[in-house]
Order: sequence, then structure tokens, then C-alpha cells
Amino acid sequence: MTDVSALSKTYLVNREAYLEPKYEIRKIMLKYRLLYGTLMAVFFAAIVIFDGWIDGSLTTSADDKPIQGTILCMLIAVLIILSQLELTRLAGTKKLKIFTPVSIIASLLFAGTWYWLQLVTIPPLIYLSFLSAFSLLALLLYQYLRYGTSDVIANCGANFFSIVYIGLFSGFVLAIRIDFGLWPLLMFVSVVKFADIGAYAIGSSFGRHKFSPNISPGKTWEGMAGAVAAAMIVAVLFAAGCDIMAWWPALMFGFCFAFIGQAGDLVESMMKRDAEQKDSANNVPGFGGVLDIVDSPLVAAPFAYLFFMVGTAQ
Repeated sequence: MTDVSALSKTYLVNREAYLEPKYEIRKIMLKYRLLYGTLMAVFFAAIVIFDGWIDGSLTTSADDKPIQGTILCMLIAVLIILSQLELTRLAGTKKLKIFTPVSIIASLLFAGTWYWLQLVTIPPLIYLSFLSAFSLLALLLYQYLRYGTSDVIANCGANFFSIVYIGLFSGFVLAIRIDFGLWPLLMFVSVVKFADIGAYAIGSSFGRHKFSPNISPGKTWEGMAGAVAAAMIVAVLFAAGCDIMAWWPALMFGFCFAFIGQAGDLVESMMKRDAEQKDSANNVPGFGGVLDIVDSPLVAAPFAYLFFMVGTAQ
């Protein structure tokens, strides 16, 4: 007759042997996320503050220069190029062709909308309308010259999606910087990224209940609670320390953008799952690719601009 206690002991030993490597991997990933996440946060904050010091907006004095956000615009341009190349790789797994010469140029023009409008006097609606029209025409021309009538809708649709997703959404990051200042920008990015870190730290340690099993099985409601807590703390600290807003709208900001940021992460997870890829690339330890880093701020940026616009108007 089988010894039940012996079977139980064997089960526990095998279970621990199975779980220990996974636990060690999570610890290493969390360490990398905290280390590289902190370094990237410090680098981004330094770039934004230096940019504000150069154009005078750091001191909000009468010496403010009419052209603001130049260095930030260049940083966003680099991130756009890298993100487009990663998205090209993801699309390629589905046999979709991203026309990188057109998509990168169009994305840069969309992303720099608020910057270009400091240089030339054009109504924003006119600029964006013509840019959208000519971007689509350029995609159709490129498709005709390179691939003829093969997969026209699929290719042009994927390209226009990449331009809006990476280019237009990035434009709202620069818009926050130019229209509302560097501290609201730093608050927005910090809230979203610390929510990411909070979600990963709590979710990997205590997560049990799946948040979105069909899209991202690793996300849990426990991790979401960690994201909300981290986002609200960071939002209140920024609001109080930088005199951006009162504490209660800061709490609301943190709560809302914890969810919006995670939604942005899920958007990219949908694309990676469709492409059967774990990460968009393997360039940043603990994160994956550039697109894995900027996914949550990209989707959250238009909502953040709207939040600051409504809050300023009141």
C-alpha cells in the first residue's frame, strides 16, 4: 500500500524544485527593472530639466525663449526611430510590410507637431489634416512602386497604424512639455512608469488573480493594486513638491493613469501576442525593447494632455 506521507513529501519536493527557478527568474527580472528603470528615469528627468534650463522655462522668467522642447524633441525622434524598427520586426512575423522610410518620416512629422508650430504659423487642424492626407498618399505610392497590388490594404493599414500609434501619440508627450511645462511632463511620465514598476513588483510576488489572461497572463489584480498605490503616491509627491495641482486631483490623476498606463501596456501585449513574440526586442535588460518601455506613456499621453487642459481651464 502506498505511503501517503511519502507521496506528499515527494510532491512538495518536486513542486519546490519547479517553483524555485521561476522565483529566481522573477527576482532577477525585478532587480533589472528597478536598476535600469531608475537609470532611465534619472536620464529622462535630466534631459527634460536641462532642456528647460536651456530655453528658460525651468525658471518661468521673462527670458523664456519662444522655441521650447528642442532637446526633448530630439530624444523623442530617436525613440520613434527605434520603436518603428521594432514594430517593423513584429509586423514582419505576420508578413506585413512596414515602409520604414515613409513611416519614420511621417511619425517624426506627427510627433513634432507642437514643436513645428512654434516655428511656423499654421493652424494645428490644417497641419494635421494635410499631414494625414499626404502620409496616406505617400504610403500608397510606396506600395505601388515596391509591391504593386499585393496586400495593399494590409500593408498601408499597418503602416498608417504605426504612424498614428508611435508618431501622433508621441506628439502629445511633446505637447504636454510645451503647453504645460516640464514639471507636469515629469509628473505624467513618472506616474505611468512607477505604476508599471509597482504592478510588476507586487504582481510577481503576490499576484494570484489574473487581470487579463487572454492578452497578458502575467498581469494580476494584485499587481494592479500595486500600480494604483505607486501611481497615487508619486502623483501626490509631484503635485505637492512642484505645485502642479491640489492633492485630491493628484490622487485622481494617479488612480486613473495607473489603469490607463496598464491599458497602454496591454495594447502592445496584443501586438506581441499576435506576432507570437515575448518582447519587441532584447535591447534593454528586464524590459525587452524600446517599444516595451514607451508603450504605456504612448497611449496615456493624449489622456494626460486632456487632464492638464481641463485642469488648467478651471
